[in-house]
Amino acid sequence: MKNSLKLFLAIAVAALTFTGCNCFSKMGKNQDQVKVTCTPDVLVLNNGKVEADITVNFPAKYYNKKAVLKVTPIMAFEGGIIEGATKYFQGSKVKDNYTVVNTMGGEFTQHVEFPYDARMAQSELKLLVEVKCPSGPCKVFTIINANTGALPTKAEAADLAAGGVKAEALKAEFALPIAKGVNTLQSDLDYAAAMSNTANNYKNVTTVVTKADIVYAINSSKVSKKAAESEDLKAFKQNVVDQQSNDRATQKLYVHGYASPDGPEKFNDKLSNARSKSGHKTAEKLLKDTGMELDVASYGEDWEGFKELVAASDIEDKDIILQVLSRYDSSTQRESEIKNMSAVFTELKKEILPKLRRAQLVNSTDIKGKTNDEMAALINSGRLDELTNEELLYMAESVLENLKAKATVLDYTAKKFNDARAYNNLGVVLAQLGQKAEALTALEKAAKLGLNTNEINSNLALANLANGNVAKAQQYATAADAKTKSLIAAAQGSYSAAAATLSGYNAAVASTLNNDLTAAKKAISAETTAKADYLRAVIASKEGDLETAKAQLKSAIAKDASFAQKALKDVNLANLFASGFKL
Repeated sequence: MKNSLKLFLAIAVAALTFTGCNCFSKMGKNQDQVKVTCTPDVLVLNNGKVEADITVNFPAKYYNKKAVLKVTPIMAFEGGIIEGATKYFQGSKVKDNYTVVNTMGGEFTQHVEFPYDARMAQSELKLLVEVKCPSGPCKVFTIINANTGALPTKAEAADLAAGGVKAEALKAEFALPIAKGVNTLQSDLDYAAAMSNTANNYKNVTTVVTKADIVYAINSSKVSKKAAESEDLKAFKQNVVDQQSNDRATQKLYVHGYASPDGPEKFNDKLSNARSKSGHKTAEKLLKDTGMELDVASYGEDWEGFKELVAASDIEDKDIILQVLSRYDSSTQRESEIKNMSAVFTELKKEILPKLRRAQLVNSTDIKGKTNDEMAALINSGRLDELTNEELLYMAESVLENLKAKATVLDYTAKKFNDARAYNNLGVVLAQLGQKAEALTALEKAAKLGLNTNEINSNLALANLANGNVAKAQQYATAADAKTKSLIAAAQGSYSAAAATLSGYNAAVASTLNNDLTAAKKAISAETTAKADYLRAVIASKEGDLETAKAQLKSAIAKDASFAQKALKDVNLANLFASGFKL
């Protein structure tokens, strides 16, 4: 930006007024040709930093050969300043090691960079100027008022020497403004909205299966007294009775007849059918006083049961047996191959086959869980200990709407069950609440507990972006999703690439930063949130459509009052307030 109050005009005026700094008096000639510019003229937050290039153009035969200038860029805001790196200029006869300005003059550019501080949202980039001559009162570097040309009064000089708040205020007053405000739109990227929850395993209906076997003698379908009065059958009946008192339980009872897979297949089919019938009669007698009905079926040779028992056994060659089962589909071939392993078959006849000569009683019980309202009532009354891990995860993800309530539930769940999923989901909610540091801590805990998914890598990247840790976020980029990679690009200032991949609000922010306002408006055309209305106000203000900007800003504030304070400090809306608009 070209500053109408030329920096070195001010210096020249000061030199003429205070002749003691006589090495600057001749620099008053051609002072109107000295130009100071800043790119950009409105500063922009990018990657946690505020950067600019300041250019000074000296005309030929301007600079005094014995003069030294000390120029310090500062960010000045209400309540203080932050100083940047100092640049020194010296005449050709000065015996220092500064940048030399010879009689030919020239153009000199200084890159300035400040770590972003939230106080900079409403600020100015200024140049603090100090002068030094070989002799006189400016023999050491002396601050001048670059706006008026005045040297400090004795009182001001004392305050500057003392340092502190007064000194900072004087420096801000004396420094020459060259750029206004900081466009902080990059910080409006909604990283939390791109985060993902880890799924839970909640089921409202769970199926519990209990079994009991009626065991038969070889080739027999007659139920012995011992088999009919076994402890397994008594326990099975007690389970049926217990579930009948549970109004959430729905029981289905079955009797399945089997034969062990040795002997002729047709014979075994008939045998399993006979066992299903005799087993049914025994089960009916057992459960007569419960009033429950039973479905009956026969399954012939029980190869599945055989496989399960062998796999769970300590038989030395069980892997070979299991390979035979997987290699052949024919019952005859299976039996023949296994019988060929004579030593093994002897052990099978003793340990495995007798257990497969059975009629199996099965109770498949569907147990319906608590309703959403019941679980919500427990949460609201503080009785979270009456809910399971999966119930709590489900309620936080799918039912509860209040973010603070979600955070409370997930914090309890994470700590009680030490559950990585709960820590991940807690991190997401905390990010949505704006608790950026706490969100990152929760997500890091989830990763330490072993959660290793695309979701946690993406969430860690996004949480680091929200906390300004762009380099750390980049470490998670490889395993992150495409949306997260685009947001990392946006945080690094690659707005065009980000806008091409993102959608909705974040695409609109990236497009606005890329000065593609048409694309930005299209991206949020369907969004009705407060943040979308606020962004529409910014876009309209940039376009000079102040009436639309007013309407959209009022709508945003009506939905979320915090946008009122944000708007007052937003350089993007400066022209709106300059027009006389008031909140």
